[in-house]
Amino acid sequence: MSDVIRLLPDSVANQIAAGEVIERPAAVVKELVENAVDAGATIIKIIIKDAGRTLIQVVDNGCGMSPTDARLAFERHATSKISNAADLYDLHTMGFRGEALATICAIAQVELRTTRKEDSVGTCVIIEGSNVVSQEPEVCAPGCNFMVKNLFYNVPVRRKFLKSDHVEMNHIMREFERMALVNPNIEFQLVHNDAVLHQLLGSSFKQRIVDLFGKSIDKQLVPVDTVTSLVKINGFVSRPENARKRGALQYLMVNGRNMRHPYFHKAVMHCYEQLIPADEQPCYFINFTVDPDTIDVNIHPTKSEIRFENEQPIWQILVAAIKEGLGRFNAVPSIDFDLDDAPEIPVFKPDAAASHGLDLDTSYNPFASSAPKRDVGGGSTVCRQSAVTMNQDWDQLYRDFERKRDEELAGVKASALNSLSLDDIVEEEVPDIDFPVDLDPGSPAVMQLKGRYILSPSKSGLIVVDQHRAHVKILYDRYIDLAQLQALSSQRVIFPEVLELSPSQSVFLEGLVDELSQLGFDLSYLGDNSWTVNGLPSVLDDVNPRELMMSILETVMDTGESIGDSMRDRIALSMAKSAAVKPGQQLATAEMDHMLSDLFKLTSPNYTPDGKLVLSVITTGDIERLFA
Repeated sequence: MSDVIRLLPDSVANQIAAGEVIERPAAVVKELVENAVDAGATIIKIIIKDAGRTLIQVVDNGCGMSPTDARLAFERHATSKISNAADLYDLHTMGFRGEALATICAIAQVELRTTRKEDSVGTCVIIEGSNVVSQEPEVCAPGCNFMVKNLFYNVPVRRKFLKSDHVEMNHIMREFERMALVNPNIEFQLVHNDAVLHQLLGSSFKQRIVDLFGKSIDKQLVPVDTVTSLVKINGFVSRPENARKRGALQYLMVNGRNMRHPYFHKAVMHCYEQLIPADEQPCYFINFTVDPDTIDVNIHPTKSEIRFENEQPIWQILVAAIKEGLGRFNAVPSIDFDLDDAPEIPVFKPDAAASHGLDLDTSYNPFASSAPKRDVGGGSTVCRQSAVTMNQDWDQLYRDFERKRDEELAGVKASALNSLSLDDIVEEEVPDIDFPVDLDPGSPAVMQLKGRYILSPSKSGLIVVDQHRAHVKILYDRYIDLAQLQALSSQRVIFPEVLELSPSQSVFLEGLVDELSQLGFDLSYLGDNSWTVNGLPSVLDDVNPRELMMSILETVMDTGESIGDSMRDRIALSMAKSAAVKPGQQLATAEMDHMLSDLFKLTSPNYTPDGKLVLSVITTGDIERLFA
């Protein structure tokens, strides 16, 4: 029997490694920009065409490479960052494995033009699918110029699984934002299809945040800064009132490297537990500076997961720093007790009452059950009569208080059965309900509970409906049915709403314009990442155009899906949530009857499109057990 184990060729091994390191065009941008940062570049220009499918070009003014280094850089595990295993625990560079360039050239056509500042002539290396096509001398600017063309051209399966251009470009934008945040001293330029999306000059960390995410975020940020023997923490967190339900900007960085760290994210959320609603999250931009010996970045090929040696102490330091920052820069006005410049307010003194022409009895106690009548000595009859009258008034008030207290207690005892909480019962897991529901024809009218639930008797018990979720389900099905029949008509708004978006949001919205037009939206691009909402679907009533568009945009960006039926469904769901009645809104009996009628006409009213329970039935047996 012949041997079956054999060594894979380097080209095949590189393609396998590319599956872990290079998932999409954004990963190529990340690896090339990190190499430019390690090379000491102060200016980095990124040029993208067709969301990275056709071209990804990164130009920097770093140290450059010699002809030998330029050729050797594309070999597997060839790197200038480390020389032995011990260096893995003392890293000061972004890259260290020597895998990125080898994997990139295995799945693309790569051209590298580079020269060192001290050299008069550089070199040009052309590689296609791990095969060196040519290497020739060429005059070029100092630094490196990488051109990655036709990504995944020799791996059609991987290329087929790439999303639409606006989705892939959104990933590139997010990766660019991470790299720009962690290197605020470097000048960045991002160009997509000959349009400049970002032009960032070297600046401070806060100015870089404002340049990336808009001027409006400037007043929302609270500085966080602390220095200990274990860690130095600096950065910014958002004020509690600026927390977001979707699209929260959350960035953690350590030693100039972006990272994902659920444990530290939980520490930040812990500081906001009593300050923001449960469904909202704060924005934060936090830098950690620690000894490289105390962290391990060699965990995942993308180097985004980092293990800390002193996680628990740093967790406590982080919590203390954020709470101190929130407390020091709280938006709630504090009381000023400085009385140096305060106007003088006269203080009442009983012994000085004679100066006002009054003669008062200082021993009089209005809270006593009875007070003896006495002459105040020289006081007027009016004062003595007033004291007696006030005394009698207090006695009467106390008797009235006791009577009303007894009445209230009796009422509470009589209505004790009504104090049972339906909230816990409604949220219990219940089996699906068969529809149509047989409502009790002899039952009284429906009623509303806490402005959130609609209660209606049925033959099997009591139906409890979440009014907001029920309306979301009704509107969603209505929008989907209308969209499938024909494009929804648009209704002009009286005052067009202007949206100031970030570059990544603007790029994403550009890819949604056609889909939104079919649903009845009329959008126009004003330039400089600004859009105007000229019209909304005619089926929407009394909605805020800005809130609706931001909800749609954030929902769609979170999914990262391509345009299609699934995208249309998510847009319809955002529309339904924005137009539905809100929890706490009072409804008339006719409105509740109409809502239940529309709900029970649906084929599947049990759950909302995103899987939340709409209604539940408390059976007669459940009610009987409450009184057992």
